[in-house]
Amino acid sequence: MIEEIEVKRQPTLDDYAALAHLSDAVVELRREAARTAPAFGGRTLWMVNSTARGGGVAEMLPRDVALLEELGVRTRWLVVSTPSHEFFALTKRIHNLIHGSGDADFSAEEHALYASVSAELAAELRARVAPGDVLVVHDPQPAGAGALVKAQTGVVAVWRCHIGLDVHTPATQAAWSFLEPYVTRYDHAVFSAPEYVPGVLANRACVIPPGIDPFTHKNRDLSTHKIVGILADARLIPEYGPVLAPPFAVPATRLQADGSLRFATEPDDIGLLFRPIVTQVSRWDRLKGWRPLLDGFVLLKRRITERARSLDDRARRTLELVRLVLAGPDPVSIQDDPEATEVFEELCEVYRSLEPELQRDIALLSLPMASLKENALMVNVLQRCSTIVVQNSLQEGFGLTATEAMWKRIAVVASPACGLRQQIRPGIDGKMLSSAENRAEIADVLDALISNPREREALGRSAQRRVHDEFLIFSALRRWLDLLAGVVTRSGSAPSPASQPTRP
Repeated sequence: MIEEIEVKRQPTLDDYAALAHLSDAVVELRREAARTAPAFGGRTLWMVNSTARGGGVAEMLPRDVALLEELGVRTRWLVVSTPSHEFFALTKRIHNLIHGSGDADFSAEEHALYASVSAELAAELRARVAPGDVLVVHDPQPAGAGALVKAQTGVVAVWRCHIGLDVHTPATQAAWSFLEPYVTRYDHAVFSAPEYVPGVLANRACVIPPGIDPFTHKNRDLSTHKIVGILADARLIPEYGPVLAPPFAVPATRLQADGSLRFATEPDDIGLLFRPIVTQVSRWDRLKGWRPLLDGFVLLKRRITERARSLDDRARRTLELVRLVLAGPDPVSIQDDPEATEVFEELCEVYRSLEPELQRDIALLSLPMASLKENALMVNVLQRCSTIVVQNSLQEGFGLTATEAMWKRIAVVASPACGLRQQIRPGIDGKMLSSAENRAEIADVLDALISNPREREALGRSAQRRVHDEFLIFSALRRWLDLLAGVVTRSGSAPSPASQPTRP
């Protein structure tokens, strides 16, 4: 099944340009659009992915679509889905293999499953796309369908891969061998880092880092009153007094000692407004390094007694008060990630095995997806209330959760995953671990940074500037316009009359 997602009203370029620190970026984007948009003529640009909610791609596309429309490129967003749970289990396995882990042996039945579902989706996609249009297909799930439409209609097609690994292994080779018959049919491929480009695409690929939108609910500036109000509405803090907006219909929930999920204020206030807070926000995926981060924090806490004589009162008090927040989307709400529930349940079991005093210093939060706006606001306030934001990914295609925290001037601790290395200059924009799985190092780095507010402030300032210069939506769209205009021009195809927009 293919669904067209209607993009609701978004901020305009004039809205961005009204802010002094964004005006130059808007000017540069408009200049690029004036040069490249005529190449699209009457074509429609179709963005195709596998989910409208959860994950960085689904969050980026609404603003990309709206701004491209404003810049004169007719753009639509399609989401592919299938009732076949086996298909999404297979594409999740391909996802993990591209990251270097998992079973590398594909059966004939699995090849047939991917081909048959891709053919079904392609038939429906082909009915929407005119011969002169442009397809941008995101990640492995719809890659087969897009490739078939390209072969059958000759549309201009670009495959955007948001994941990758910076070394080639038998696992990655198996994934690329599986996908090769499909992805090599595209006119061009786009990756987030040069290290991710496989040999089969080496001559038809480029690098475009993703960019965050400073006006989204996840990234926009929030006053103190709004931060407190959102925390209260989401039941992330107790209601200290009346707030302006009504409570969220579905609040955040927190894992309890008995394994149940209840309001995040139970059994006590997490302390987001008062305590030092270490936070990681990600999807529930083993590659996000949840377990070693949890173990590293536990080690940090258990060391306090051993180090009592060497700590001054403030340092000891800081370590006693610091809490770890592990937050992710409600695991049952992400259709294209069937592994999420399993990973979340594994973390729940680890949490329940801890002694009560450690359980009180760790909050596992499930953030509802019933309202994407409310979910994004919850992530925003959790990051803004954090002393340190961690992204401890074993592998990371890019890591927009780190980008978001950097934009908010929060000190970031990151693993050396390739996507994170594209963003963070160690010791300048954040602290970088040597390994995502070294529990002792995680404890050491958190210990040092929690106790050094001046270093945290310096890292946060540099990080925000880094994002401003390299990783905002304006830079990404400039690069996309340049690429797509070039691909369209080289194709030599003319837009179909059917793709011409209707004039009043």
